[in-house]
Amino acid sequence: MKNQARIGLLAGAAILSGLVLTQCQSAEDAAIVTDSTTIDSIREGGELVVLTLESPTTYRKFAETEEGYEIDIVEEFADSLGVKPRYVVMDNVEALIKGIENGRGHIGAAGLTMTEARSARVKFGPAYKNVEEAVVCHQKGPAPTDLDELAEVKLTVLAGSSYVETLQGLKADHAGLNWSTRRAGSAMPMLGAVAMRRVECTISDSHLAEYARRLYPDLITPMTVSEDRPLGWIYNGKIDGMDTALEDWFAEQHNNGYLEELDEHWFGYLDEFDYVEVLRFVERVEDRLPEFKTYFQAAAADTEFEWHLLAAQAYQESHWDPDAVSGTGVRGLMMLTLPTAEELGVDDRTDPAQSVEGGAKYLRRLYDRIPDGVQGEDRLWFALAAYNVGMGHIYDARRIAERKGLDKNRWDDLRTVLPLLSRPEYYSTVKHGYARGHEPVRYVRKIRDYYRMLRSNEPV
Repeated sequence: MKNQARIGLLAGAAILSGLVLTQCQSAEDAAIVTDSTTIDSIREGGELVVLTLESPTTYRKFAETEEGYEIDIVEEFADSLGVKPRYVVMDNVEALIKGIENGRGHIGAAGLTMTEARSARVKFGPAYKNVEEAVVCHQKGPAPTDLDELAEVKLTVLAGSSYVETLQGLKADHAGLNWSTRRAGSAMPMLGAVAMRRVECTISDSHLAEYARRLYPDLITPMTVSEDRPLGWIYNGKIDGMDTALEDWFAEQHNNGYLEELDEHWFGYLDEFDYVEVLRFVERVEDRLPEFKTYFQAAAADTEFEWHLLAAQAYQESHWDPDAVSGTGVRGLMMLTLPTAEELGVDDRTDPAQSVEGGAKYLRRLYDRIPDGVQGEDRLWFALAAYNVGMGHIYDARRIAERKGLDKNRWDDLRTVLPLLSRPEYYSTVKHGYARGHEPVRYVRKIRDYYRMLRSNEPV
């Protein structure tokens, strides 16, 4: 990704933009878009005012750090204009659209589906992602698979959303469809209500539904009510030159692969869902993690890694069992080998505090040893893979990647190469020989998954 990593390292998260400001605002605040506003005047003013909504897949604030899929895109676009973004968190979808309509912000970036009704009020920039609208229910409740069955369900959906427009269109041929609405910043509160069985079913964008299943594994998506529909930013048509600026910038990002890369970063891990595994993880977040959380936080402060990242790694290593031991003799929360433990000054690998401190220090050493050409979050993935398989095999995989014309400094390329280290025609040509190369790939993928789930559970 173009940006430095905002995951795993506290320092990386702090990069976000020291001058970025956030505030809550209603649509009644003074207009900043007038008949004289142009893309050049925005550049001269040095600030891009962005209306957004709080949602785990859009915008969230943790302490001093703002993050989200939309945040990453906005940061890049603002940088291309030579300005700083200022985020204004609106209360709900209608407030956001009204705010743009009345000139309270330059753009609205909140994962909004392009619809005819919205296009009649505001302008849309180019599409940057497609989603389906999925019906979400509890596995112990109704599970409609067609519109006739959906008509029998007590459906609650986000007020002002594209889901309401979709249902209104479907009702013309299925008069029995009925629903109630609730105002919120996203469908997430309704998804939580379904998980608590306070609401029978709701509708959500497919990527948000899959995200929510990592928090609430009892959610199911028995049907969709739309085909792929594009998401886009909105803006006020009074801004001269905004249409061209957005069209040109998004075209470039589609062509250079940035949007695809960002989509993989935020949502690629959602492709696999194991109900039993996710349920067990959610339970252990409540039952086991509290006992060890302070150790992860202390180690994070010493090594500049996020504690969520260290906790996610420890879960992948030991399922937060301080007495865990493998057949190869590694043991403890961070599953340290005896030689590594001795080198790090860990006297008792089954002592949680020592194990976490030692594991974090070891990860930091590996991180610092990664070649300088590996930047951003790729550097973290390389270090985690090295923790699992050994740094020598990472160097070997980089050599093979180079031979194959791939980028040896990118994790997306290295993860395709690592499994080749189990094949003789490859491992016989490199210094450190055979390795079970599929394991570090899975290791990193699982840690990323657990990390996201932990961050989602963290109160903002």
